[in-house]
Amino acid sequence: MSTTPNAGQTDSTVRTPADGLRHGMVDMPTFDGTIKAYYAVPADRQNAPVLLVLQEIFGVNDHVQDICRRFAKEGYFAVAVELYQRQGDPRGREGDIQGVIRDIVSKVSDEQVMSDLDAAVKWAATQGADAGRVGVTGFCWGGRLTWMYAEHNSDCKAGVAWYGKLAVGHGPLQKRNPVDVASSLKCPVLGLYGGQDGSIPLEDVEQMREALRQGNQAAQESQIHVYPESGHAFFADYRPSYNPEDARDAWGKALDWFRTRLS
Repeated sequence: MSTTPNAGQTDSTVRTPADGLRHGMVDMPTFDGTIKAYYAVPADRQNAPVLLVLQEIFGVNDHVQDICRRFAKEGYFAVAVELYQRQGDPRGREGDIQGVIRDIVSKVSDEQVMSDLDAAVKWAATQGADAGRVGVTGFCWGGRLTWMYAEHNSDCKAGVAWYGKLAVGHGPLQKRNPVDVASSLKCPVLGLYGGQDGSIPLEDVEQMREALRQGNQAAQESQIHVYPESGHAFFADYRPSYNPEDARDAWGKALDWFRTRLS
């Protein structure tokens, strides 16, 4: 990862500098007005591939923004949309996951998310990005939606889903799940999962693998890698769940996946 720790940093949180980048929060046009989004892209690059970065359950926090800068350092136009801006702000509620799901996340429909992500691709194109090369990656809540977007958008060329739910959603507004759309993916997806993840049973992972095997070419080209010793959110360097060794390996796999398909 292209990162530099802050002076005196003693924890595991990765902090990626913004030198050489254009970045920041913007008001992005979407289907019902505007929505907040964070973006990062090399300052001197035009026609960079678009990489949608889908937030984990706590929104477009410092961690998600840092991931955008990491991808920008690799040459991508990375954009993270505040996908439940309309429903509420989860930041500051990291100790109340179930409350966040009940009060905010369960009220966000997949249709709303897909429309906002489509709008993000169009907006990135107006900023000089190459909308013909679109990738998507997401974490936790955004990991599930990575699979869903890979089935939704035929312009999407590659996805990397980090420990996203496969057989269930986060509320009644989710009518389908990754196992339901696996056979008709529009692009190959790399799934990165933890073998000790209590929220995503290995039975669900095997069910997804079987659905991919029975699917179209993009589905059959998809892969799922399980890290046996990691739990949920093993890439989240600001949380106790962080597994540095597996996070480094998974990051390398993600970069290779996108480099092969978006170059």
